[in-house]
Amino acid sequence: MLLYILGMIGIAAFAITGVISSGKRDMDLFSIVLLGMVTSLGGGTIRDTILGVESVYWVKDTSYLWVAFLSSLFAFFAVRIIDDRQRVFHYADAFGLALFTVVATERVLTLGFSPTIAITMGVTTGVAGGIIRDVLSNRPPMVLGREFYATPAFIGAVLLVLLQKNIPSHEYNSIYAVALTFILRLFAIHKGLYYPSWLLYKKR
Repeated sequence: MLLYILGMIGIAAFAITGVISSGKRDMDLFSIVLLGMVTSLGGGTIRDTILGVESVYWVKDTSYLWVAFLSSLFAFFAVRIIDDRQRVFHYADAFGLALFTVVATERVLTLGFSPTIAITMGVTTGVAGGIIRDVLSNRPPMVLGREFYATPAFIGAVLLVLLQKNIPSHEYNSIYAVALTFILRLFAIHKGLYYPSWLLYKKR
């Protein structure tokens, strides 16, 4: 149940970022809601497609589809009264990244895949929605910048795998992993955490 609720919250958070990112493009209601839905459902769709599961999660349970739709619709009207949309965007994106990464990692573990596959698919699910959103709204993908983005997702996925391996009966493992990912991402946003120059690839 906790995994299910976290997944729903993650979908709502990413849907909001999709709507905000399209706000300056003069897009119509249908286009913006569609972008919000694609942003929130895209990562999990890619995960289930790669793993070859019997049914993509939102096809099997249409509640995810409705949450994505209603969250996007709500955000379309709600963001008009928000002054600092950029801050809301970054916080919602960080929250969605943390939730999607951890939920996907735990889901893949539950399906019986190895920890390596679980971590890989967790990070992929976490960042894929944001990549789709940024590309469709003509923004530079955040994951391709210098700032920590995929790294917090990776660390959170690793923490969940370690917790599930060592204390599998503990009910708050997912919460700990989400919290760590979210906090690391917030530090990257507010404190400007970057990789040192020697770990960057620079053109000559």
